[in-house]
Formats: sequence, C-alpha cells, structure tokens
Amino acid sequence: MRHPMPRFLAILASLAFLAFFAGCSTVDVGRAPQLDANAQWAVLPFANHTETPQAGLRAEAIAENLLRAEGAATLKRYPAGIATETLFEPGERKTQEAALAWARKAGVRYALTGSVDEWRYKVGVDGEPAAGVTLQVLDVASGDVLWAATGARTGWSREALSAVAQQLIRKLLGPILALPRKAA
Repeated sequence: MRHPMPRFLAILASLAFLAFFAGCSTVDVGRAPQLDANAQWAVLPFANHTETPQAGLRAEAIAENLLRAEGAATLKRYPAGIATETLFEPGERKTQEAALAWARKAGVRYALTGSVDEWRYKVGVDGEPAAGVTLQVLDVASGDVLWAATGARTGWSREALSAVAQQLIRKLLGPILALPRKAA
C-alpha cells in the first residue's frame, strides 16, 4: 500500500511555488554611475502612459519620498505649474524641457524622472494590483541619461496598488538609494 504523504508533500510544494510567484515582478536595473554625493537633486515630472489619471504624480511622490527617506537632503521638486497631466493632449516632451530648464536655473546637478506604463487593478475575480514604471537619472546640464531602470510588478488581490508600486520603485531605485548622501 502506498503512503499518502509523498503526494501531500508534492501538493504542498506546488502550492508554495505558486504562492512565491503570485506577486511576480520583472526588473531591469542599470549599474549606478559614480555621482557627486553632495550634488543638488530634483524630481522632475513622470510621464503617464496609462489611462489612470495622475499615475505619474503618484509615482513621483513615491520616488521622491523614498529618496528623502534614504537621506537625499538636497532634493528639490519642480514647480507645480510645469506639469499639467491630461489624458487627451499629452505634452510630455514640452513638460520635460520646461522642467529641465527650471532645474538648470535652480542649480540642480541630477534629476530623477521617468514614466508610468501600468497603474491599475487587473480586471477579473481577484483584481490584482499591477504597476509598471521606468526611471532615469539625468545630468541636468547636458540632459544625458546617466542611469535607467524599468520594471513591472503585480501583487496579491488584497494588496494596495500603492504598496505594490512602492515595492517596485524601491527595488528599481536600489542602486541609487545605495549611493552615499550628504549629511543633513
């Protein structure tokens, strides 16, 4: 007579495997360059490529506060009048140029910007939260991209979309958050 325990263990292992991959993510992060630890930073507008209103502003707020929480004491935020997010007339290139011009005048050395490609609860029984974000660190003087990362993450059906996005953005910012910061 066969013992039922091996089958039980196989089912348990399968469930553990499924639970592990239920909150899946895909992340590609560039190696952080050598940056001036005492340089002035700014968060610039994030483009919203989703149908969710203000998804770019939400991602900006999360990224800004993660940088501040990790000690970015010299972090500026662009003036409110620069970014005007609309669903019908995207003007992200003009917004980016205006934000870079402001950052140059403000003496900012590095800027964090990006885009939001997904920010929603998936349709279906479970309604899992899903976020997709790209991030870039720019040299403000030249406009060159110094570092980039992109990723997407889905969470459990009972997780908040903002929590999934925060986990994703923290993971993407990992190399930048690890850089030395000026003491406040």
